[in-house]
Amino acid sequence: MQKYADSRISQKRRGMILVPMMALAGAAHAQFRVEVSGVGATQLPISVAAFKGEEAAPQKLGSIIAADLMRSGVFRVVDGLSSAGLDESSRPDWSKVRAIGAETLLLGSISRLADGRFDVRCRLWDVVRGAELGTQALLASAADLRYTAHRLADWIYEKLTGDKGVAATRIAYVTKTGGASAAPRFNLWVADADGENANAALASSESIISPAWSANGQLLAYVSFESRKPVVYVHEVISGKRRVVANFKGSNSAPAWSPNGQQLVVTLSRDGGSQMFLIAASGAGEPRRLSHSSSIDTEAVFAPDGQSIYFVSDRGGSPQIYRMNLSSGAAQRVSFSGNYNISPAISPDGTKLAFVTRVGGAFKLMLQDLASGTVTELTDTSADESPSFSPNGKQIIYATQTSVGGRWQEALMTTTLDGRVKSRLTTVAGDIREPDWGAFQSVPLK
Repeated sequence: MQKYADSRISQKRRGMILVPMMALAGAAHAQFRVEVSGVGATQLPISVAAFKGEEAAPQKLGSIIAADLMRSGVFRVVDGLSSAGLDESSRPDWSKVRAIGAETLLLGSISRLADGRFDVRCRLWDVVRGAELGTQALLASAADLRYTAHRLADWIYEKLTGDKGVAATRIAYVTKTGGASAAPRFNLWVADADGENANAALASSESIISPAWSANGQLLAYVSFESRKPVVYVHEVISGKRRVVANFKGSNSAPAWSPNGQQLVVTLSRDGGSQMFLIAASGAGEPRRLSHSSSIDTEAVFAPDGQSIYFVSDRGGSPQIYRMNLSSGAAQRVSFSGNYNISPAISPDGTKLAFVTRVGGAFKLMLQDLASGTVTELTDTSADESPSFSPNGKQIIYATQTSVGGRWQEALMTTTLDGRVKSRLTTVAGDIREPDWGAFQSVPLK
């Protein structure tokens, strides 16, 4: 909802603090947890034993890996195996492992070396056949142990499904704190895909909206109101360096990256109204106007092939989602379920459209198959916003409100594409807004 409102905002804004990411490593310490609801149609039963020696390590690798696999919706983690004394060199008692219902087993160990690094080793077993599926031996600093666990979860995911895992990717989202009795505070957070290890990329007393990851996972585009108007920035996540890419007369909003990372599509009101423009990611040169209507055209996202964009327009009387061919400029409506559809997100393979629809006074996350037009409601909540696909296209992250102990709380959630398995992520406290899921970060383990 927020991005569609960008083009109407005209508030006075001031003040900000820029914070390099590396300086804030570990700034937000959340306790480990995983909250998963629902049951997938088919799930692979796996047992992930505690790593031998992990009680003396700063991270519990077995628990992190198990949580990553559960969150994917593909795996059912089964307990009941006594792992005392077992590590990657052990030969399991297959009758005991089969008795708990596991079809795959992970055993491992972690030990500290003289130089302070950690030696992490593990072995993956096919329980049904009693056969080894693969081993890993990695060295990691204490600061990188959590990331190492995520990489191992992705290795297991790919071994058993053939698809790349997303545990080692990152997400971005915005929080607002303060209120009637305190000055508002906005933060742009970058976190692991499970929400842990959150670090502030930007802190401000003025609004920060519309974060969007580049395809290489190194840059964030966003809108900041620090100069008392919406201005689009591109931000280097590691260094904290940034540059202005759109600061024209009027509103500059809703940035989205081209697949090659060379351009952004933004919404500008410099020529009157709110129209979409293509600009260089460097900010150089003259923007190319894409839409020429008397309506509000905004919230554009690129199709994976870079040849077209999906966007929101009220040209038909109410906000709906359209697709525009960038060569011809021709646009056609693609959302027909309901009379208010916003916040489009396109799956990495280009076959599915996630969006938010208004049903009465509720805002619901929907998924549309673009070939058939079939629309599926994914949630039972009523304040969903800002869907974004995982880079493997298997999950969607979104912000919403959930009831906890009879009280409504802001939440960052993921869901599988069938809506069966949902996970609530760990987040920094505050009014949570506009998540975006980043790209694959590393070369998969083999």
